[in-house]
Amino acid sequence: MFSNIGKMIKWIGDHFKGMLFLLIVWVVFMPSSTESIESANLQEITLSGPIMSADKILKEIEAAQKNKSIKGVLLNVNSPGGAVPPSIEIAYAIRELQKHKPVIAYASGVMASGSYYSSIYAQKIIANPGSIVGSIGVIMESANIKKLMDTIGVETQIVKQGTYKEAGTPTRKWTKAERAELERLTKDTYDLFVSDVAKARGLKVADAKAYADAHIFSSKRAKEAGLIDEIGVKSKARKELITLAKVEKPVWKKKDKLESFMEELSTKSILKIQNYFYGLKASLY
Repeated sequence: MFSNIGKMIKWIGDHFKGMLFLLIVWVVFMPSSTESIESANLQEITLSGPIMSADKILKEIEAAQKNKSIKGVLLNVNSPGGAVPPSIEIAYAIRELQKHKPVIAYASGVMASGSYYSSIYAQKIIANPGSIVGSIGVIMESANIKKLMDTIGVETQIVKQGTYKEAGTPTRKWTKAERAELERLTKDTYDLFVSDVAKARGLKVADAKAYADAHIFSSKRAKEAGLIDEIGVKSKARKELITLAKVEKPVWKKKDKLESFMEELSTKSILKIQNYFYGLKASLY
């Protein structure tokens, strides 16, 4: 019996790539719903995991904007945030999309920092009762590994031009001037973040301590602070979008089968690494 099991395991190992190829082919060409993709009039775009690049979601937003059949977009958000530039790219793309068709942002889990920034220009923000919202702040961090380097006998050799070119180095403690330079950078980014949130949500910059300052809110408190419009589950967000889009027979656009398959495979991996990404850059985490 064990011999047969061993042979089976060996066969699977020898033919794994072929089996994976056949599985992908089956996923792509398996029978689909009778609903035509062309008849879709609503679309859901997902923003999940750390925001390291905006390329993929920007393509989806642009396609939804150009597609005249799509009358409304649901931005489903479950992300802890991420890098500053891609978060801003998504926010401004949603602002542009909003000029052409209604967009509702739905906090299905975490809508914090960069992912909240990405969502602010939606016509409405609806949060799941158990979601986490806010964390409007900026962080920059780096390890100080000087003691470790001293222990193992490693020294750095540096040639530089510019007083602050080494600011943020992990090889030693930062000087007061370097720390001040980095603090100015994070302050500038934070001020931009607060300004955009205030503009999008009809809040006052002067009251930023109440709704920003990196506060982490429950849905209830986020609504009280003015960061979201309503509390509800996904079905409520969908119904609200249907109303705003004024569609009588809602048909949601289905994702490409291969794309959905690959997303299913990668979701768990993304969630596992999202709390382990740190680096020396201003991040909206």
